[in-house]
Formats: sequence, C-alpha cells, structure tokens
Amino acid sequence: MSETTGTETPELDILDGVPDPVILLDAARKVIRLNQAAQRFFEMDFQGRDLTFLIRHPNVLAAVDAVLAGKGVQRDDVTIARDVPRQFTVHVSPVRTGENANEQGAMLVMHDVTAERNAEEMRADFVANVSHELRSPLSSLVGFIETLRGPARDDPEARTRFLGIMESEAQRMTRLIGDLLSLSKVEADKHIPPEDYVKLPDLLGSIADSFSVRAAKRNMGIDLDIDLDLPAVIGEQDELTIVFQNLIANAISYGREGTRIRISVKPVDRIPNAGDPGIAICVADSGDGVAPEQIPRLTERFYRVDKGRSRSMGGTGLGLAIVKHIISRHRGRLAIESTVGEGSRFTVYLPRDQEPPHR
Repeated sequence: MSETTGTETPELDILDGVPDPVILLDAARKVIRLNQAAQRFFEMDFQGRDLTFLIRHPNVLAAVDAVLAGKGVQRDDVTIARDVPRQFTVHVSPVRTGENANEQGAMLVMHDVTAERNAEEMRADFVANVSHELRSPLSSLVGFIETLRGPARDDPEARTRFLGIMESEAQRMTRLIGDLLSLSKVEADKHIPPEDYVKLPDLLGSIADSFSVRAAKRNMGIDLDIDLDLPAVIGEQDELTIVFQNLIANAISYGREGTRIRISVKPVDRIPNAGDPGIAICVADSGDGVAPEQIPRLTERFYRVDKGRSRSMGGTGLGLAIVKHIISRHRGRLAIESTVGEGSRFTVYLPRDQEPPHR
C-alpha cells in the first residue's frame, strides 16, 4: 500500500466532508477528482475523463470554460435529470492544480436546491389554485349564514336544507386541504426511494373489498386477475394504497353503471422508458373515455375533464397528481390509455424485487 503524505489526507477529507457534489478539473477540463457526494450522485468515478462524460448541460460547460479562460467565478441554475429531474445552483471557481500547483484548473460545486424550488412552486400553486377552489364554497357558506341569521331564521325547512349544503361544502374544503397535505408530503419525500416490500395481491385484494359496496351502488363489479405468486415490489404500503384507492375510485365514478372494473397484475420484462423488470398493475373501466389531447393533462394539479361532474362527486382535482408523484417516488411509471366512448386504462409500472425477502 502506498504511503499518503500529510498534505494529501486533509484535502481529501475536506472534500469528502462537503455534502454537495464537488468535481475538480484540470486545465483541459478533465476530471481530477470527485468527492464522495459526487460519486454517489453520478454512481461512478470518471476520474481522468472529460467533464462531458458526467455533465452535458451547455450552461455548466460554458461556465467551466469561462473559468478556465480566466474570467473568474461563475454561477448558474440548472436542471439535471437522473432518476428524477433535480435542480442545482452550480458554482465554478478557479483553483490551482498540477504537481506544482501552477496550472489553472476549476472546482465545480453543485448545490441541490430542488426542495427549495419545489416549495416555492407549491406556495405559488397554493395561492393561485386553492384561493380559486375555496372562493366558491366560502362564498356559499357566508351567504347561507347570512340567510339563516335573517330571512330563514324561523324557517325550519330552509334551515335544514341550507345546513345540509353547508355541511357538503365544508366537507369538500376538508378533502381539498387533506389532498394538499398529502401532495406536499409526497413531493417532499420524492427523492428518497422507499425501502420496504409490498405484496400486491394482498394489498389490491383488500382495497377491492373496501370498494365493493361503493361499486354495488352503481351496479358495478370489480374483477381481479392477479398471480398470487408474484414477487414483492419495493414500496411504501400506505402510499401505494393511496395510488390504487384513487384509481379504483375514479373507475367507479367515471365508468358506466352496470359495467365491471378490471384490475390485472402481471410481471413485465421491461418498464417503459426505464428498462428494468417490473410489475404492471392495470385498472380499466368501461366509461366515456378521454380525448387524446386531454390525456397528458390528467395528472396536472386541479385539472378536470368535466369540472361540474368532478365537483358533484366530491373530487378535488388532485387525485391523479398525487398518484403521479407517489409513482415517481417509487421509481415507477404511469401510463394512461383512453378511447372516447369505450373507457380508460391506467397502468402503474413498479420495479420488482429481484430476490424477494423471506417473510
């Protein structure tokens, strides 16, 4: 084993102690060293290779070139996609490299600001969308309260009717706040992949049973096609429960009365746009379907195909947005297929465990 000099060890320790990814470059833009945070992020040590093997973002490369040309410290905000897109503030500073520390090199520090930007976006969405969603029920509540204090003070029939409407509006606002809190929690944790194991046959069987009464009210049934020997998936049971509750609830609400909801689960060799083996869970209904141009917008916050129908059924417009973010946290994919007049298919792809635990 080679002996380490006293001047090298502190430098290595200092860089590895920095929580942000740090990359040291020589005058030719080749990687001299990555600290441990950078090695974890890029999942490889590209020492000796050009920076473009790690990062191809033009703004980052331009900032590095500017520093190497002697133009001083550079800073830029960029988005870099790995498993999920992440936003960074990138600082590039000049450093001296080489055996005699006389060559102009660069140090690139990547500070992850994804959580902060997501929080800013959530605050903006909350102000813009929630104020709109709450204005109508709040106006109704204020109007009914004024009526009950005035003209309907001594009218038992009107009082009973107005109190029922007020209760419905209050419940709608409660659901909206609950969904917003769920969405906020999922977004805050989406960069932390789950580590538990979930048995889908047990989970989906339980959820289907819980929705059987609701489906029966519309003369609908739920068919399950599941291989009981499926391998476990890596996931968080509570979050996956939310996913399939939302999808089955939508199938009941938007499927035609007297039809059946079909839930099928099967292994797949490759998850679309990912390549890893997984499990495909499809929830299909026979309903009115969705026009092709509307499909990409279904997972947007507060987007509704039929606003009046969605509100009348108690929808908040956040269900599929929550589904999308949970699946993203599980490193899975959501595929939506729909044919107008025939129905819709929502397929969730989840990575499967290669060696299921013995439990």
